[in-house]
Amino acid sequence: MTTFQANFTTTEYIRRIEKTRKAMAAKGLDAIVVSDPSNISWLSGYDGWSFYTYQAVILTHEGEPVWWGRGMDALGARRTVFMEDDCIRGYDDIFVQNPEKHPMEDLSKLLKEMKLDTSVIGVEMDNYYYAAAAHVTLLRELPKVKFQDATALVNWQRAVKSEREIEYMQRAARIVESMHEHILNVAEPGMRKNDLVAEIYAAGIRGADGFWGDYPAIVPMAPSGMDATAPHLTWDDRPMETGEATFFEIAGAHRRYQCPQSRTLFFGEVPQKYRDAESAVLDAIEAGLEQAKPGNKAEDIANAFNATLNKAGFEKDSRCGYAIGISYPPDWGERTISFRRGDTTILEPDMTFHFMPALWLDDGGLEITEPLRITETGYECFCTTPRELFVKA
Repeated sequence: MTTFQANFTTTEYIRRIEKTRKAMAAKGLDAIVVSDPSNISWLSGYDGWSFYTYQAVILTHEGEPVWWGRGMDALGARRTVFMEDDCIRGYDDIFVQNPEKHPMEDLSKLLKEMKLDTSVIGVEMDNYYYAAAAHVTLLRELPKVKFQDATALVNWQRAVKSEREIEYMQRAARIVESMHEHILNVAEPGMRKNDLVAEIYAAGIRGADGFWGDYPAIVPMAPSGMDATAPHLTWDDRPMETGEATFFEIAGAHRRYQCPQSRTLFFGEVPQKYRDAESAVLDAIEAGLEQAKPGNKAEDIANAFNATLNKAGFEKDSRCGYAIGISYPPDWGERTISFRRGDTTILEPDMTFHFMPALWLDDGGLEITEPLRITETGYECFCTTPRELFVKA
């Protein structure tokens, strides 16, 4: 390990590996090939913007994990993973984006070398970073292997955070607080949206309370007016206008740990329907938070939120929250637990979520959201950003 400062102790990585091996054993897996960069980092410590090429961590029931990826990125692995150099394997650059060759051919050779060519191996089939061509290549090269879907097997082991993980998320929370404060200070009618987003990025990367800002797993969402009737539009150079709402769905990030939070800013006199929506959302948030405690189910939060929202005459047909933690683009969610009807996952202390009760109206949007963690007796919001619709004349 030659990084400036390791994110976690070797003891913590070993604990994670042991927990994952228990989940592997329960599914009858001899090994897993992990391609999700969040899971790769969680198991090994690897951190680099190399996920646009194939990379993985191979975990069996014995020994340390093996990092596998592009040869030039093996240098980054040596600077970030907790394992010794003999657990780092790089493939030749001839495999990179070459229609005549596929990196999984090299991985297949490694799996044979590890005597896994007749084993039961789990792969993350429903993952951004594991393409159909990758799977087809493994099937062709390793005909005696029984491949099983291990999507989210590692993700679920990440659900309950360690003390150090919580600390990193708390630092990220200070950063997103400062980002929202900066937005409120600098945003003005007539300001080009791209100039405002530049300010958001600058505040996020500078960090807060002496802690540096990492890159968020999602770019800032900052639509105004009619654009804010949709949830996932980004920005252009259109000047901001009086009489429009703009919601800011942004995240502070520190050592890859994400703390997303949304607030909405209105320029000018706020229409009554926005005040009504604000009141309904705030009441519904409180109702949902009352159910955020260990022993309750994830759906209890959603059911309480939606019941209160519906009484006020508003409806939300999408989930209102999801698990968060370590993440890489294109998503800051853990892709496990959701706050929605039917998710009966039992809440446990130190699970962490983005409670995301956004509303999209017919002429704009309203987002007032809270990142939180479950405590021994209830919940704790990571941020202290005022929970309200922000207004500037």
